[in-house]
Amino acid sequence: MTSKLADYIEAGKSLDAGERLEAAHQLLLSVDRDTEANQDEIDAAWEEAVDRRLSEITKGTARLVDGRQAHARVRGEISALRR
Repeated sequence: MTSKLADYIEAGKSLDAGERLEAAHQLLLSVDRDTEANQDEIDAAWEEAVDRRLSEITKGTARLVDGRQAHARVRGEISALRR
């Protein structure tokens, strides 16, 4: 986190609850607008990733992982980060 961002966050803490909610709402809207502007790029990247992964699976070159094991590993990693 940059010092500028830390300053903004600290300043935001002085706002009342309604103002903080409005600031958070406006920030989320700005992220949504950025995402919408780049949606074509995002969609193209996902399509490329899916096509590549499907090709790897079809060719037998993909390293497949059991879904339950993968979820357990990720849950363990998240749990470790929260400690």
